[in-house]
Amino acid sequence: MSAGTEQKILEAAKKVFMEQGLYGARMQDIADKAGINKALLHYYFRNKERLFDEVFGGALNKYFQNMEVLNDDTQSVMDRIILFSERFIDFLAEYPQMSLFLLKEMSANEALFREKVQNIKSPDQRGIIQLLKAANYDSKIDPILFMMQLHSMCAYPFLAAPVFKVIIEKSGQQWEDPQCIKLKSAVKQFIIQQLS
Repeated sequence: MSAGTEQKILEAAKKVFMEQGLYGARMQDIADKAGINKALLHYYFRNKERLFDEVFGGALNKYFQNMEVLNDDTQSVMDRIILFSERFIDFLAEYPQMSLFLLKEMSANEALFREKVQNIKSPDQRGIIQLLKAANYDSKIDPILFMMQLHSMCAYPFLAAPVFKVIIEKSGQQWEDPQCIKLKSAVKQFIIQQLS
């Protein structure tokens, strides 16, 4: 199996699945995007579901790898959450349509999403809510609300980019894709303000 061809297929599939979701994507679209014939696509990945598992699983794996910093007890809780948010923004910059994709796929099949998370997430992986509760931050802030606000601040600029583009260009300014450095700085300030 050629690693180059397989990687080309996975990149093409990632784009098609992000645009069309599992149920809207067709194998022919993926083959066309990869610049190969459909028979070769089926040789590497027997069916669309198997290819989707590879793409979706790869993205979730990367997300949970980014979460590993939350388990690093050598750093302060605040530093771990700041580092997690920076990695999350980098993840979304690499997969800019991931937020919308996850929302669509979860809405279409919540059970499938839960199953994939269960298979990928390490049982000892701490999340933000558990981390804040263990450090007694729940006496100062609501950990659930904090987690939702943090994820929203990181993801919404990518999720709503088409809306922001229209608004910004209508105001006479030039649209730039979410500016990760400025976004990371704003999120860091939010974390410091909430946890100080």
